[in-house]
Amino acid sequence: MRKAGFTLIELLVVLAILGLGLMLVAAYRAPESRTLSLHGMAVQLAGQLRLARAQAIAGNAPVAVSFDLAANAYRVGGGPLQRLPARQHLTLLTIAAERQSATIGGIRFNPDGSATGGGLVLSDGPQRVAIRVDWLTGGISVSDGG
Repeated sequence: MRKAGFTLIELLVVLAILGLGLMLVAAYRAPESRTLSLHGMAVQLAGQLRLARAQAIAGNAPVAVSFDLAANAYRVGGGPLQRLPARQHLTLLTIAAERQSATIGGIRFNPDGSATGGGLVLSDGPQRVAIRVDWLTGGISVSDGG
């Protein structure tokens, strides 16, 4: 007569299969969308520009957002340097007075809400997103294309 139950070998096989399945689930990463990543970074940059405008109005002092195109990075006021993803590239369009060199420049927001104006083009291969800063109102807009 055979007793009901599982053998040790059967239990080890089941545990090994469960372990492999768990490893596959834990290692899974959703595929990254370059388009979503580009739009996400554009929205983040627009948010940082809006933050600089709000700081200028609240602090009653100009706040500059500076861009280092060679390092692919930006800084809001005296804050920390923020780097963009390596495959995304930034182009700055601003007035000559806000350019320190061919690769360093900025957009300044004034206490009355206005700005020096200009814009940014964020690109990832053929995909582009434009961020524009209105000089009169300091308003920021994000649009596809460049």
